[in-house]
Amino acid sequence: MNTGDLGSVLRRRDFRRLYGARLTSQLSDGVFQLALAGYVFFSPEQQTTAAKAAAAFAVLLLPYSVVGPFAGVFIDRWPRRQILVWAPVVRALLVGAVAALVAADRDGPPFYLAALLVLGVNRFFLAALSAALPHVVDRRRLVMANSLSVTSGTIIAFVGAGVGFALRRVLGGGQSGTALILLCTAGIYLVAGLVATTLGRDQLGPEPRHAPAPQTREALGNVLRGLTDGARHIWERRATALALAAISLHRFLYGTMLIMAALLFRNHFTSNATAGLDHFAVFLATSGAGFLAGAVITPPAVRLLGKNGWIISLLACAAVMVLALATPFRENPFVACGFALGVVSQGIKLSVDVILQETVDDGYRGRVFAVYDMLFNATFVAAAAVAALSVPPSGRSYAVLAVVIALYALAAVAYWLAARQVARTAASMAAVI
Repeated sequence: MNTGDLGSVLRRRDFRRLYGARLTSQLSDGVFQLALAGYVFFSPEQQTTAAKAAAAFAVLLLPYSVVGPFAGVFIDRWPRRQILVWAPVVRALLVGAVAALVAADRDGPPFYLAALLVLGVNRFFLAALSAALPHVVDRRRLVMANSLSVTSGTIIAFVGAGVGFALRRVLGGGQSGTALILLCTAGIYLVAGLVATTLGRDQLGPEPRHAPAPQTREALGNVLRGLTDGARHIWERRATALALAAISLHRFLYGTMLIMAALLFRNHFTSNATAGLDHFAVFLATSGAGFLAGAVITPPAVRLLGKNGWIISLLACAAVMVLALATPFRENPFVACGFALGVVSQGIKLSVDVILQETVDDGYRGRVFAVYDMLFNATFVAAAAVAALSVPPSGRSYAVLAVVIALYALAAVAYWLAARQVARTAASMAAVI
């Protein structure tokens, strides 16, 4: 890291103001998500079921799959500074509505809809932050500013989850405690909007256009056409399609395992909701350590085995680890399984990222990665929907585990066969040329 560039970026007053709005907002995001997950999964007054778990995961991930690709259409039409000011106000009002529903013990569709809207509005806020960055930092330092902003935002969201966890200990994890935590979250959102008011009203763009912008309906249609073009480009490149199929299946299976884990820690390993949350936090931290380990070992593993060989090895490893560590349905082995699946997740994702970068034409790369992003989150939501129908409230299901193990093993074999076929086809085409 170039400390000179970092210092130069931080010395810019307008960058610090934009950065402050991001940090304050993402801190409140972490508190909100912890409050939501804690209430749905680990509230003493709630009976956690797979259906509720599925709804919670859908709320957390659908905005990234559905709203994300279309947010840019509006970010390029509305004053971005106004988005940064008013989006937190809207979120604060929606969080207040969620708090009222929790206090009234109304955890049905209105509760999930309000929570979904909170996170949907957040996609506009984050997109506006990214689009505004070039207006407060010169081009030469843009990479540093973007790296600092995104990395810090992720870290502060985890800090926010820690703050939410601490507030839960102080205020309680029931209806009244969760409602108070949510009201605290609404207050932090308002602070984020207040920080954004320190920036100039027209400072962050979009700049006036000399040519008229496409109508909103036309622009939204362009997004849909772009996604369709990206999907068609993927279909025409078997290596790309194969890589996306592998990570989509893994995300589906990983999502199933994560919902199973949440139910096991809430209803099977312990009957105490507070202890269940503590132990599930250990599971998530261990899984996060697995992601870090996967990032470290993937580059040398790819050099040794190749990207396809590493993906095949990880899929096979996932089948073995789930069989060995998850099937006893004991807490410590299940935590170890979380670490193993974290390694598998990160290793597959990094390999797939590189495969897409190498096999996709540059002119289609943005559209293909938009499809990739949607698949990455949508398959997780699909897993939640399937788990809602197949996983019992205790989380203990040998049948579901057997399906997960079988699909991982079959995926490893199928990927090996398909990758060989793709390589033979590529070799034949090269020989003809």
